Amino acid sequence: MLWFRKPAAETVERDLIAPAAPGVDFDPALFRAHMNSLIEFARADGGIERYVESLSAKQQLFNESLTEESLSRFDDGKLEALLDTVFTARRKLHPVLAEFGIDATAGAIRDLLYGNGELGQRVSAFVAALPIREGEGLEARRRAARLRRAAHDLACELLHFRDPLRYPLMVYWVWDEDTMSGALREFARNPDRVEKLPLDMRPETFEGARRWLAGEIEGQGIYRDVPLWIDLVKAAAYTHYFRSMTGGVLGSDFERGSRPEEQVKKLLGIDGERRGGRTRIAREDTQRNDTISGAA
Repeated sequence: MLWFRKPAAETVERDLIAPAAPGVDFDPALFRAHMNSLIEFARADGGIERYVESLSAKQQLFNESLTEESLSRFDDGKLEALLDTVFTARRKLHPVLAEFGIDATAGAIRDLLYGNGELGQRVSAFVAALPIREGEGLEARRRAARLRRAAHDLACELLHFRDPLRYPLMVYWVWDEDTMSGALREFARNPDRVEKLPLDMRPETFEGARRWLAGEIEGQGIYRDVPLWIDLVKAAAYTHYFRSMTGGVLGSDFERGSRPEEQVKKLLGIDGERRGGRTRIAREDTQRNDTISGAA
């Protein structure tokens, strides 16, 4: 099964996540359709192995940058290298983190990864620690909500890519309980026949869905890098959903006419360097409303 090696030694034992029963009927045929689509469009983009290698490199970056020892030497360069790989945060969160300061940011990350308290509480505490102000007026409240979602996704990627065996990817594009949208919906049988899918956003729910996906992937004869394959097939499923909802126009962080493989790589933050080594981080508050549904 998925758990083929020991988790990072620094990870506290209390974060072992017991998988919850998904509560929905996941369909193996839908899984195979998304898996086949992923492999097919990756074939035209250098092959699926390149995607797995890119995700592995991202995981190595997070693993090396987020040990307790590394966090004691954390700096702006390391923070920006990580943030540049988090699609749902890199266009929004830099001004907030710059205001917070590198020492406070390193401390908040240390508390998230190694601090006391239950996992969900630590994620919430990370979001609450950042200087995100509500402001007055509807647009100000919407902006603050987008920033909190970006902070939540950053926290979840820090956890997952620091130790992808222990932590499922719990970002909003995987599942958003409020909007009932996300990649997990794309594996559910007949989701439109029920008023509300019985999926919540507890770590146990994400883990239950991940265990199901792990079984399906291993049923395809894949036993290496299973957590990374899970991320890829979820990104392919979500891209399929959003393209079907928007006709392929996925918002200001995507170029018009972007192909599915480009969108999958952006979702996972493995879309490579920009020309001239330019960062993809927005250093100023652009007030953008980057629309990738649950990912925004």
